[in-house]
Amino acid sequence: MTTTAEPVQGDHRATYREVLAEPRFRLLFTTRTVAITADSLRITTFSVLVFTATGSALFSALAFGISFLPQLFGSLLFGSLADRLPPRALIAGGYALECAAAVLLALVRMPIAASLGIVALIALATPLFSGASSRLVARWLEGDAYVLGRSLNNMASSGAQLFGLALGGAAVAVLGAHRALAVSAALYLGCALAVRLRLPRLEPGVSEGTSGRARGDGGAVRASLRGAGLLLRARTVRRLMLAQWLPSAFVAGAEGLIVAYAGGRHFTPGWYAVLMGCLPVGMLIGDLLVGRLLRPPTRERLVVPLVVLMGLPLIGFAAEPGVGLSCALLLLTGSGFAYGLGLQRPFLDALPQEGQGQAFGLLGSGNMTLQGVGPACFGSVAEGIGTGGAIALAGGAAALTAGWILSWRRAP
Repeated sequence: MTTTAEPVQGDHRATYREVLAEPRFRLLFTTRTVAITADSLRITTFSVLVFTATGSALFSALAFGISFLPQLFGSLLFGSLADRLPPRALIAGGYALECAAAVLLALVRMPIAASLGIVALIALATPLFSGASSRLVARWLEGDAYVLGRSLNNMASSGAQLFGLALGGAAVAVLGAHRALAVSAALYLGCALAVRLRLPRLEPGVSEGTSGRARGDGGAVRASLRGAGLLLRARTVRRLMLAQWLPSAFVAGAEGLIVAYAGGRHFTPGWYAVLMGCLPVGMLIGDLLVGRLLRPPTRERLVVPLVVLMGLPLIGFAAEPGVGLSCALLLLTGSGFAYGLGLQRPFLDALPQEGQGQAFGLLGSGNMTLQGVGPACFGSVAEGIGTGGAIALAGGAAALTAGWILSWRRAP
């Protein structure tokens, strides 16, 4: 028999110590944190390389979001594999693929279009190993411990993004951009080895029912499309997915323009990294305060106000503020991301018992895909109205989603 975090239900508030007492969660948490550092290093370095080569805000935004765009297609076509294949092999294999992509970008000089294509191709597989990892976390942590587990992941993501930005700036300055990408490859490789060597094989019986059912459905693609259709036709699941997708997609559209905004305003070189770092700092603060201090019902009541907090500060970029005010606005926007904690428990409760890996993969891939669409769309808008106006437009769109969420959360 395996141990799990002690179930916590109702209004009971779990603790971070309780969550970190689960050793398997600690392993996934640690490797995910290192992988996000590698992601941040790779994405920002690649975005700067593309902007330097092209001078285009649109291409810079595409480079920032290209690893997000294809994930939804990968989830729709292959998402059922997150429930039918061994999770250890999926997670370790995913990190190995990311390592291979970073090695190619670091060592092989290729046209910008080819580089974008490599990153997009690897992104197709991301929903499989992310869905498998999320399924294990949902199995090993229960009740409010699961919500705090997601909170810890969010905070680790924020901290890792900050460290990745700092590491990226130092690595580019000392090693050059292409060698900095090699550093990200080494981090991915470490994650793959740690998962392969330390994560136990899933106990017999945990995935048998799902895997047998998927094999009988006529193949992975057919099973994946059928499962995704069932999830998206369920109104509660669909609404909760969209509520987690749309605000972050609009903010990602603004985030993808930060490099171009800093360049257009002629900020001192290096300030783009400070500006980009303000969002994860705000996310870390918001998740810490909302996750640690508030009880589960309070978090769920604050979903709509926190979504408003995400969007409104970005509207201030219409006035094209300087560095100091821009940092403050981005910090406030980042803190609003804590709204997602109030949706975690209702989303998990709405999922069917089987196929949770595909559901989590679809949630993550839809989120990442829309976060890739956001920079592309608002990058195109910035070509016409300027980066400040496009960032403000993205913030207004994020704030408007709060009204839609309020309309169905008030419904009987």
